[in-house]
Amino acid sequence: MVFAPDTETALRSVVNLINTAANGDEHLATMAQLDDFLTAESFTGSRVRNSAEVASVRELRATLTTVWTATEDQAVITVNELLRNAKALPQLVKHDSWDWHVHATPAHAPLAERMATEAAMALIDVIRSKEMDRMLLCAAEDCDAFVLDLSRNRSKRYCDTGNCANRAHVAAYRARQRN
Repeated sequence: MVFAPDTETALRSVVNLINTAANGDEHLATMAQLDDFLTAESFTGSRVRNSAEVASVRELRATLTTVWTATEDQAVITVNELLRNAKALPQLVKHDSWDWHVHATPAHAPLAERMATEAAMALIDVIRSKEMDRMLLCAAEDCDAFVLDLSRNRSKRYCDTGNCANRAHVAAYRARQRN
């Protein structure tokens, strides 16, 4: 394990959120798509369930996308801004199936604010641990999705949005067979 379990979960949610716009696709265009995403990522708390909420999550996605490829100094500026905007106050909480973990906004805060704060708190661990090199772009030439490499040997290179790794391995195998 590279980070605490709640940090890894939050980082996976960040990359999954960013990848809802990968490869020219839009997977957060509707309330139903946002509902599906939040269910898959186990986000809890209050919701207003309107188009403004969808738009705010998509805006957050754009911000987090810039952090994924930013320098450390640029990432720090954005992370601090996310926390400042949310008036974050970190506290230990226990709910649902989670043991003690950190929340920095109340459950009734706006969805995008809660998501931003959770992402920022996880990114703090990445930055402080000097592990930003685990935040990658997919190595497939025809893919613009993002990758979170939590492997011990830092070997993950392909995204989880499709079959990029499989396609690359098959192509390499076929090239070896031709030679």
